[in-house]
This record gives sequence, structure tokens and C-alpha cells, in this order.
Amino acid sequence: MSNSTPPPSAPRRRRTVILGCTGSIGQSSLKVAADIPERMEIVGLAAARSVDTFLEQVRTWKPLCAALADPEAAATARAQLGSQGPEILEGEDGLCALATLPEADLVIIAIVGTAGLRPALAAIEAGKDIAIASKEILVMAGEAVMEAARRKGVRVLPVDSEHNAIFQCLEGKQSSEVSRLILTASGGPFRTWPAEQLPTVTPAQALKHPTWDMGRKISIDSATLFNKGLEMIEARWLFDIPMNRVEVVVHPQSIIHSMVRYIDGSIIAQMGAPDMR
Repeated sequence: MSNSTPPPSAPRRRRTVILGCTGSIGQSSLKVAADIPERMEIVGLAAARSVDTFLEQVRTWKPLCAALADPEAAATARAQLGSQGPEILEGEDGLCALATLPEADLVIIAIVGTAGLRPALAAIEAGKDIAIASKEILVMAGEAVMEAARRKGVRVLPVDSEHNAIFQCLEGKQSSEVSRLILTASGGPFRTWPAEQLPTVTPAQALKHPTWDMGRKISIDSATLFNKGLEMIEARWLFDIPMNRVEVVVHPQSIIHSMVRYIDGSIIAQMGAPDMR
């Protein structure tokens, strides 16, 4: 009888829908999918109204189904694809239909703002794991989303860099073992500015984030540090940790993405280059 350890089983291939495929997180997700085709298959793509980028992605990835939230954009996409592409759904109902696609088992929610909530809940009810990059979903409905996920037995996976880092640091640990969750903040483009200069800030300056390449809304929220407040609320619901045990430290290099301090005094940090992939 052999005592050798059997080889590990191959990771399961996740059939994935991306809602928000033309944004920064959506495009990063597609880059990841291209790197690991044996683990990730794209079966659905959805965007708001960026028709040109959307059509390029549809032609490249050939999803089973696709959607555009804007009806006019959806009509334009149908006209350009003709009979050469998948069915193009539209509006919020189209996003929900894509989120519940029978062939999918993972739905990445990368839609900015509140528009991702209904599709996220629809995906959970359909028994899909969801990967959340949109902070607003858990900020406005964290209790409802997490309760629905527990009831349906599906996973809510964090895509955002800080929360994904905490997810990795918590691997196999219980919330009762945690003393503090520590999110990091770069401090944004105005960290070193004297307060009297802040009234002169322009939108163009606020969009020049020193370390991260993000969409316009998230970049502005980061420049005001409003984004970090949303991340604290998100962490509270994702990891079932009271808000008084969630902290933020300024770390301009953005190498440490987050840390977890345990009740025994030890700290585990997740580090990496500031790259959303």
C-alpha cells in the first residue's frame, strides 16, 4: 500500500456573470479570467451604456447572454451585433435575468451605486455565489443581503482590495477570535496639502489618485476619504464584526491592503502591489 499523498483535486471552474463589465473592476475581472481559463468561464456580461467597450468584450468572450441597463444602448448593441451575437437584454429586469442565468454559479457585482442591489438579491435567491465590488449594496442593505445569503447557503465574496485582503487574513478563523479589522487608506492626492489650500481643489486634481487606477466616482470618494467610511460599514456586515472593532490607518504606499489583529495580540497582514487584479 502506498503512503504517498494523493495529488490535490483541480479547482472547480466557475461559470461567471460580470455585472459592470466595462468599469475598472469589470475589466480587471476579465483580465483575471484570461489568466485562469481553467478556473473561470465567462457566461454573461452586463454594462450600463458603454456600447463600444461592451461590444468588444462580447465579441471577445462570446457569453451566452448579455445586457445593457440603458435601453437605447441595448438597441444600438443589437443593431451592431445582428445575428452574430448573444441575446441582448435591457434595463434592471435584464440585469436580474442575467444574475439568475441558470448556467452561472458566480455573479460579480461591479455596478457602481445602488443599481446592483436588486440583481444581487436576485442572484442570491437563485442560489448563486456573489462577488461584491460595489460598496453601496452592503452599506444600504448589508443585514438583508447577508441574511439572504445565509438562508440560501451561498457565499458573499469581497472583491474590493481591502475586504479581499481581510477575507484572506481571516481564512479558517472565527469572528470571536478577532480583536480588530484594520483597513488601510492611501490618504488620497491631498494628504500632504495644508488645510487652507483644500477649497481650491479641482475635480481633475481629485481624480489623480496617487496609487490606484479606479473609476471616476470611486476616485472622488477616495480623495474625500468618504470611500473609507463606506468600507468600514461594508466590513462590519461582510465579516460580522461590530463597527467599534473596525479601524482605518493611513498607509500611502498601499502595499499593505488590510490587517487583522487577533485576540492573542498577533496581526496578519495581506500585502501586494496596488493592482485591482
